[in-house]
Amino acid sequence: MSPLVKNIIAVVAGVIVGSMVNSGIVNIGPSIIPLPEGADVSSMESLAESMHLFTFWNYVPPFLGHALGTLIGAFLAVKLAASHQKRIALGIGVFFMIGGIVAASMIGGSLIFIVVDLTFAYIPMALLALRLAGGDSTSA
Repeated sequence: MSPLVKNIIAVVAGVIVGSMVNSGIVNIGPSIIPLPEGADVSSMESLAESMHLFTFWNYVPPFLGHALGTLIGAFLAVKLAASHQKRIALGIGVFFMIGGIVAASMIGGSLIFIVVDLTFAYIPMALLALRLAGGDSTSA
């Protein structure tokens, strides 16, 4: 298999698996940490209207979903990639970060959460995945 095809498969697999991890954690979050009384998360609009009710603990599952989804997606992509592991890991991190920016602009929420999420859940997790996967961190 050509290195280009292998790298494309690595990126697609990283995005799909990372998205599944993210979605799974975000979706099971309310069963572990109950939503505040009166919070409705059945649609994007109702979620945005309910954000003022959320406590610190309600933000933990989304942060973990974003961070672990990026970490696992980037880790898998680095392990599958034939070359350019650092670019691929950072690409996964940027992909998920763009999703986080779009979600934050649509949903809103605590400014502190948004800053912490965008600062620590994406690029740092992609770089950690690169390191944990033993990827070539010197090639940009």
